[in-house]
Amino acid sequence: MKFHLRRAIGAQILIYEEFSTFLVQIEACLNSRSLVPVSSYPDDLSVITPANFLIGSTLDAIPELDVTNFKIPLADRWKLVELISQSFWKRWSSECITQFQRRSKWQRLHYNLRVNDIVLVKDDKLPPLKWRMGRVEETFPSSDNQVRVVKLKTPVES
Repeated sequence: MKFHLRRAIGAQILIYEEFSTFLVQIEACLNSRSLVPVSSYPDDLSVITPANFLIGSTLDAIPELDVTNFKIPLADRWKLVELISQSFWKRWSSECITQFQRRSKWQRLHYNLRVNDIVLVKDDKLPPLKWRMGRVEETFPSSDNQVRVVKLKTPVES
């Protein structure tokens, strides 16, 4: 987390309130990731997050504007904090998914996906604190009996 924090802030100097706001946004990012599924029921795609343990419910972000290509002069400091937060979210969310896909040398067998497993689906279009989840409906093992392709059930997005 510190690595991404340093990379997101870079050489910027934030005042206390800006840094505090940024840290709260990072806290929400870290506490919104999934830990385990709530149930094994096929239609239930809900998961337990660290936020469930801390505050008893999931975290919802306020809808944010994508300020990366904004040309309208806004309050510069607010825009700076939003840019830093969005930068952190993009880096951390992609690193978080990569961390779940540990690829060490295939010298021994690893866990294979099974029907009803909950998986995290990478979706760059989702806003911060939102993670697309799916449940494995069917697996398609390859010739070496390793599952590399699955059929997923995902929630219908409106």
